[in-house]
Amino acid sequence: MQVITSRLSLLARQSRFTSSISSLVLNNSRKPLSTAVEPGPLSHIRVLDLTRILAGPFATQILGDLGADVIKVESTAGDDTRTWGPPFAPTVPDYVPAPDSHPNASKPESAYFLGINRNKRSITCNFKTAAGLQMIKDLAAVSDVFVENYIPGKLSEMGLGYEDIKKVNPKIIYASVTGYGPDGPYATRAGYDVMIEAEAGLMYITGEQDGPPVKVGVAITDVCTGLYTHGAIMAALYGREMTGEGQWINASLIETQVAGLANIGHSYLVGGKEATRWGTAHESVVPYQAFPTSNSYIVVGIGNDKQFRRLSEVFNRMDLADSEDYGTNAGRVKNRKALIPILTKCFQTKTTEEWLGIFKKNNLPGTPVNNIEQTFSHPQVIHREMIQTVYHPKAGNIKTVGIPVKYGDTKPSIRLPPPVLGQHTEEILKDVLGKSDKDIQNLRQEGAI
Repeated sequence: MQVITSRLSLLARQSRFTSSISSLVLNNSRKPLSTAVEPGPLSHIRVLDLTRILAGPFATQILGDLGADVIKVESTAGDDTRTWGPPFAPTVPDYVPAPDSHPNASKPESAYFLGINRNKRSITCNFKTAAGLQMIKDLAAVSDVFVENYIPGKLSEMGLGYEDIKKVNPKIIYASVTGYGPDGPYATRAGYDVMIEAEAGLMYITGEQDGPPVKVGVAITDVCTGLYTHGAIMAALYGREMTGEGQWINASLIETQVAGLANIGHSYLVGGKEATRWGTAHESVVPYQAFPTSNSYIVVGIGNDKQFRRLSEVFNRMDLADSEDYGTNAGRVKNRKALIPILTKCFQTKTTEEWLGIFKKNNLPGTPVNNIEQTFSHPQVIHREMIQTVYHPKAGNIKTVGIPVKYGDTKPSIRLPPPVLGQHTEEILKDVLGKSDKDIQNLRQEGAI
């Protein structure tokens, strides 16, 4: 009966969302336009999200993009990343926080938080109270997925570990995102992207050959762990359709990064070959890297000898293509140190824009090194709707990155802006748990929310 009731509640909530969340595709005014939004392929799935920072929230945001009802459970102080800035989105003059909200609810929202928490509802919970912990269990009982990124064992101490949640919902998909996994000598260590990049080989292979190790410009290990976690949850949901059973999923930063070494890792495992740093260059293909031009940089990817011959013709240096040292890729790889300075000198004779025109005319692969502004101005990025505008109750109209995967029949959409801290607490308690106003008042008096 509980499952049937929760599903009926979910269907009713979806109907209300479709009619009321009309706020998210905007014009240039302050007010949201009314527009239909599609529910998405996961519209029948509820996700209880106890994650913070990046890896976990990135995974749950993808689930939300696909239509899941993601309930983000935050401490009364909120996700740490709400205060990670600048930059912050300015608060609109007419925004008034709830009278009993945490002081952080009045602060401007960070761009960091806004970038990874759309399509979620926020409920606050004081994990130090018995009523707060019971509220989490009650929500888990009517959810499909439970995602957390606490240090292993911490939630079990609170009575919220997998075995605890399984008792109230045997079909739950429980996903744990950690730094090092649930067991082993490093299990209880906190995981940080930059440390895992260093510890699991990525930083060692990144940077110029004669320079120091370099961190990737974005927290790539966190992002990839979020992607792996999302995929694992999707597979587990599909498996549950076959077996009727839930399961515990473990994803860790270090395992993700080791897997992400891909061909570099296998070169060592199979051939015993230690990796080196190559900057923007390719170990086995030349020229395949960035070159300075007279005004910026151009990246070229000459993948075969015919292309190199055309490049030599463009440079008016057919002697390069006709040379035994450079005429074949094997020769170019062997004689890289001599060839690259020659090509660099050629590229420095013109601007990047001039070279791009020449490359296009001669069907050669080349592209500029764009900054972030140029990336968001890219015509293909704009055409594929990778920049969206949403209406946020505190920040007004804000731009956000679009959804990168498109479906032919059901279009993932930005149905909800990133939530204000505790914005949906009463809504969730009433709609999902059936709490009355008096019940909610009691929870507030107990300090649970």
